[in-house]
Amino acid sequence: MGQLTGGDPSLLRRINSAVVLHALRATDFATLTEITRVTGLSRPTVEGVVEGLVAGGLVVEAAAEEGAARRQGRPARRYRFRAEAGHLLGLEIGSHRVAAILADLDGRALGTTAKDVSEAASADERLERLRTAVAELLREAGVARSSLRAVGVGTPGIIEADGTVRLGAALPEWTGLHLGERLRRSFKCPVLVENDANAAAVAEHWKGASTESDDMVFVLAGLSPGAGSLIGGRLHRGYGGAAGEIGALHLLGREATPETLLSTTGKPLLPLDEQAVAGVFAQAREGDQRARAAVERFIQRLVHDVAALVLALDPELVVIGGWAAGIDGVLEPLRKELSRYCLRPPRVALSVLGEAAVVMGALRLALDHVEEQLFAVEGTVTARR
Repeated sequence: MGQLTGGDPSLLRRINSAVVLHALRATDFATLTEITRVTGLSRPTVEGVVEGLVAGGLVVEAAAEEGAARRQGRPARRYRFRAEAGHLLGLEIGSHRVAAILADLDGRALGTTAKDVSEAASADERLERLRTAVAELLREAGVARSSLRAVGVGTPGIIEADGTVRLGAALPEWTGLHLGERLRRSFKCPVLVENDANAAAVAEHWKGASTESDDMVFVLAGLSPGAGSLIGGRLHRGYGGAAGEIGALHLLGREATPETLLSTTGKPLLPLDEQAVAGVFAQAREGDQRARAAVERFIQRLVHDVAALVLALDPELVVIGGWAAGIDGVLEPLRKELSRYCLRPPRVALSVLGEAAVVMGALRLALDHVEEQLFAVEGTVTARR
């Protein structure tokens, strides 16, 4: 992003710049007098900081109000934060689609796109599909790739800090893939890779069902069920990034795999893909008894998996997304069963963001990274006059 604080390397300058930027970002326009009042900084300090931020491209002087020239005296200069000074990307790489959302530095969406991809696609094919989607999105929005300041990515699997997929059974050739490294070749900016359920939890807390709850669990009921958790408003990844991998519970002496649970024939549902599962749910809604029994088994498995997380984390809220969000009447069985198993049953709600949860969470991660650059300062030193 270049010099975020107008080029002054001192800690004091960074602190004051962060304070002024924060004040400007919280309003449409502000005069130097208004910034001085809000921040508590001296007028000369504010003038110097704003000058540096203008030079750095993060702040711009707004055009004079219409008719202001007719007033007596020169109108006060007004300044605004330049959200268009850079752009962010949120990306989803899933089993049956890739998706992207483009936003400015305020997190306002400027465009979205999604493309289908085969569940059997190789890693190279899946990433090429993603690159095509991103190129089209940037071209349609008229945004240069060099304007990107951070890219967030949500994808299935256990993700290392550097973006390597340590284990990713849901996608072919995903385990061991250096995903962060591969994507950084295409984006000359920070790339943050996160588990898809974790990203969805972040999104629901930002703009979805959990905006008022800092302790929550998001359950992504997909081909391999997973969950993301926020504790005190902060994402809980676990020591090695494997927190919430409830899809592995069947390995603990339980043989009720998704293929068996969702079968309507007595034989495992193969291939187990999104289309096959959607068919089972549709049959259940139409009254097919075998399909209804399969869906009921799925709900019971989901209840047991969620109960394990609730007992361990004691969240205020559980948000259900993925397949389960499309099952009619899933909330009441969940509430009833969680009341049986849990000492303090949480509230249960369906995802508000639906299919967009993962890509929105990826965007929020990118925005968090840029905001940390813009507003975070070292230590506990406060701004001085």
